[in-house]
Amino acid sequence: MTSFDHTAFNHKKYTPFKPVAIKNRTWPDNDITKAPIWSSVDLRDGNQALVEPMTVEQKKQFFALLVDVGFKEIEVGFPAASQLDFDFVRWLIEEDQVPDDVYVQVLTQARPELIERTYESLKGAKKAIVHVYNSTSKTQREQVFRMDMEGIKKIAVDGAKCVKEHAKKYPETEWVFQYSPESFTGTEIDYAIEVVDAVVDVWQPTPDNKVIINLPATVEVSTPNRYADQIEYFCRNVKKRDCMFVSLHTHNDRGCGVAAAELGIMAGADRIEGTLLGNGERTGNMDIVTMAMNIYSQGIDPKLALGDMDRIISVVQACTLLQVHPRHPYAGELVFTAFSGSHQDAIKKCLANQTDDKPWDVAYLPIDPRDVGRSYQEVIRVNSQSGKGGIAYTLEQEFGLALPRWLQVEFSPIVQKFAEQAGGVVNAESMKDLFESSFMTGTTPYNLGRYDLAKDDVDTVNAELVSNDTTVKITGNGNGALSAFSEALGKHFNMRVDIIQYQEHALTVGSDSQAIAYVQANINGDRFNGVAIDNDIVSASIQALLATVNQKINQSKDAAVA
Repeated sequence: MTSFDHTAFNHKKYTPFKPVAIKNRTWPDNDITKAPIWSSVDLRDGNQALVEPMTVEQKKQFFALLVDVGFKEIEVGFPAASQLDFDFVRWLIEEDQVPDDVYVQVLTQARPELIERTYESLKGAKKAIVHVYNSTSKTQREQVFRMDMEGIKKIAVDGAKCVKEHAKKYPETEWVFQYSPESFTGTEIDYAIEVVDAVVDVWQPTPDNKVIINLPATVEVSTPNRYADQIEYFCRNVKKRDCMFVSLHTHNDRGCGVAAAELGIMAGADRIEGTLLGNGERTGNMDIVTMAMNIYSQGIDPKLALGDMDRIISVVQACTLLQVHPRHPYAGELVFTAFSGSHQDAIKKCLANQTDDKPWDVAYLPIDPRDVGRSYQEVIRVNSQSGKGGIAYTLEQEFGLALPRWLQVEFSPIVQKFAEQAGGVVNAESMKDLFESSFMTGTTPYNLGRYDLAKDDVDTVNAELVSNDTTVKITGNGNGALSAFSEALGKHFNMRVDIIQYQEHALTVGSDSQAIAYVQANINGDRFNGVAIDNDIVSASIQALLATVNQKINQSKDAAVA
């Protein structure tokens, strides 16, 4: 066994963060009593961090979600640096996609030609935030730009003048100016204030016509309390504090993006920039869902509609191609699931005592799962301690079915109920029959007939659904076959079909190899799980989705009979 060379893990090459000298700080005794102003940067900061940036169609879908959730400020891109972003901004404006109470926000460097192009993209906008920035940190000044403090400040001031002059050309738009000293956390605090004061002197805001000053933890360099010290010091010492919204833009390099933002609000900030579920550069942006739900759990209105978490997850996953972790706060598949017997017992007793007229007070459940469209689940723990009777182990060993964890969670209570009713041990064949009858429902009442898939800017599917002797034709568009088929099913059956989870794997090997697809969908607020096996993985995936719709249809029929 090779021993680890501890001498190669050299901590001495790192310099500790130098804290701000602040006396009589007040933020530790403050509480968050209201929601901040929220600004989503999913379509800019989040998008630029993706291996495959969003398509125009994905951006349209994401923007619609952000509006529905309740964001009033949405950063939609960097139009001067990207033709795709420019065209998207133009589409938003020309097609009247921006509600009257929503500001579109765009980013630009403090360079005249980029600022001019930025304003061209915004021509005709009702309300817009022009977000201009330049880096002010010691590292970037000395090593990247090789400029002194006065030179960097001049870039900021000249950019502010340019932003103000171009705004005069478009008086029909309600303009808001925003400035960011990029890498604020790596900038000497008094110098950061000096630069901001110089920018604000150019813009001349008033208490009734404020500017936004955004203080980014572009890279998280210290503990959240040190960031809060920086924010309180800034708010105490900056000129014209009453003429600005102090905004925070934190990242998660040290795993503390949400904590830094929360403490920053306690330190005097007004506004938060972040992304839904934390996508962004490196380890991600501050997760707005987590922070907003943290506020909600304290009895404060977060001013965002997060009750349909499945739709949020579905859109974010479809547009970013990133999966939400099963342990993600508030949104993960397993956060309202108890595996421990003692936890299950405590939760059951608390739920039995919980009534609608009482404040929420349930062990192990910080919020009511129903508030985000979920329910509490108790699950037979499937692990090495379960022995050969473990459900997942049995299905994989006997039949090659490698159930994803989220489907294990769904299937375990079904097996448990069956075992309680039948008595004794559930053998492998019975378990497989139960699995197929529960999830492999892609033939009744509708079976998949012929279909074809066309790929262009968007994917288009044309398919036949066969029921008894009747054949119906459906068509839909989307980002991929599954998304297009989802739209087709939704249009035909007048349902909203959101794909929450998807997984596939090879079932056998050889010339007759087969693939199995697992799909979890939210259909009109109810979750269903579908599974299908086919020689072709695309066919397997759309049949698995059809299985979920069949379950919804059968459920509706049963309810009508009852």
